[in-house]
Amino acid sequence: MGVADVGDLIPVLQVAVGPVILISGVGLLLLTMTNRLGRAIDRTRALAEKFILADEGARPRLREQLRVLWGRAKNLRLAITLAAASALCSGLLVIFIFVAALWGYGNGWFIVMLFVAALASLIISLILFIHDINQSLAALGVELDASQGTLD
Repeated sequence: MGVADVGDLIPVLQVAVGPVILISGVGLLLLTMTNRLGRAIDRTRALAEKFILADEGARPRLREQLRVLWGRAKNLRLAITLAAASALCSGLLVIFIFVAALWGYGNGWFIVMLFVAALASLIISLILFIHDINQSLAALGVELDASQGTLD
């Protein structure tokens, strides 16, 4: 197939739409995750300042909240990295779909592996994101326990 065969590119464009949509969705997910990471970092800084000024009775609760926030930040960093890797694999996938169509590269295994890598990265990233949500509830539970007694 030559580059001038525009009519032959229409099926290739149709195949490439899926990974492009995936990139768009992952972009929104990255926006959400980076916002959550920013909030966790801001909250950590605020609690670290409180920790320095706190009396010995308040420090264990603050230390526990800081521990949870640190774990959240590490999980979010990994989730963001994996989501970005998913978008990267999707972008490479689109390029290789076009390369395969334009130059007749017949080995589809590389394209399949890029697609699997994109989805696997996205799935693991989403699992870590769900874990972050659960961790944020754990931090809230520590705060509420300290202010109101044990929660049910």
